[in-house]
Amino acid sequence: MALLIWQILATQGVLGKNFPGSVKTLEELVWWLSDPFFNNGPNDLGIGTNLLISLRRVLIGYGLAVVVAVPLGLVMGISRIADASLNPFVQLLKPVSPLAWLPIGLFIFRDSELTGVFVIFISSIWPTLINTAFGVSSINPDFLRVSRSLGASQLRTIHKVVLPAVMPNILAGMRISMGTAWLVIVAAEMLLGSGIGYFIWNEWNNLSLPNIFVAIIVIGFAGLLLDQVFGWLQKRFDYQL
Repeated sequence: MALLIWQILATQGVLGKNFPGSVKTLEELVWWLSDPFFNNGPNDLGIGTNLLISLRRVLIGYGLAVVVAVPLGLVMGISRIADASLNPFVQLLKPVSPLAWLPIGLFIFRDSELTGVFVIFISSIWPTLINTAFGVSSINPDFLRVSRSLGASQLRTIHKVVLPAVMPNILAGMRISMGTAWLVIVAAEMLLGSGIGYFIWNEWNNLSLPNIFVAIIVIGFAGLLLDQVFGWLQKRFDYQL
């Protein structure tokens, strides 16, 4: 139904002159998916190739963010001193637009690939960090007292008590962080070159609106699949079910 309405509006010119309809967009989608991984140079890549470039940047930056955010969140949740020391910096940096870090990354790294990873890292670290710290601080203190009374060390308490209890919060933060990373990479790549974001910018310069919609569809489905993975993991570690 949505595709039909889209086609009618485009045909009647309601959305503007030469606005592509759903039929033209689907034709272009089929063409791009028929050979998605071709590589004819940096400005002529298949949509699958561009998608893999974006996914690579996202997974590296996101993975680094998780490696930093989870331990730091555990420390902030366990130690009031650490929370009081680090929380002001978190609240200061968290609202900053990820794209504001783009020129900083370009100046430091002088490389578009590393800059893309850096922007993803700095934008996706906060939800996981905050959710982890909140989850740890919300653990029933009786659990920790029982663990200590049984002679468990701090590391063993974290491994056996804290981590299992806070895992749903960690995964919720990771899910939000992945959504943020996937949003940011598209905007960042319009300036960095290559990737699905650059594909959209390049097609705009070519005045090819159908191909822009093709990219939007691909981005949406990729984001949906990533979100479904984290949704499954959340259900797997939801101990209240």
